[in-house]
Amino acid sequence: MRLLLATFVLVFAAGALAQSAPRPRPPGTVPLEEPPPPPAVVESDPALEPQVTIRKDGENTVSEYRIKGRLYMMKVTPAHGRPYVLVDHKGDGQFARQDNLDSGLRVPQWVLLEF
Repeated sequence: MRLLLATFVLVFAAGALAQSAPRPRPPGTVPLEEPPPPPAVVESDPALEPQVTIRKDGENTVSEYRIKGRLYMMKVTPAHGRPYVLVDHKGDGQFARQDNLDSGLRVPQWVLLEF
């Protein structure tokens, strides 16, 4: 048992020593150039973040979403009932009702392997 344990320790120690020793570069190769520095971090434009205004319209709570001052979506939460969303898809001021934000796009999904 001690011989087996000593063999394992010797094998792992030899592997660790082999990894820590510097390896010579093969002949005919050139070291790579230093990579360029990463690009500068660009701060996000606050005008591109949506501005949300919440107001009461009777018993309903209306959340208005704007980007660059243009109203593109309203979420109406009635006092009793489910909330719904009004979205301006074309940007012409005509809002269409949606009961949820699901676009209806369904990506095909196939079973490739079963285990």
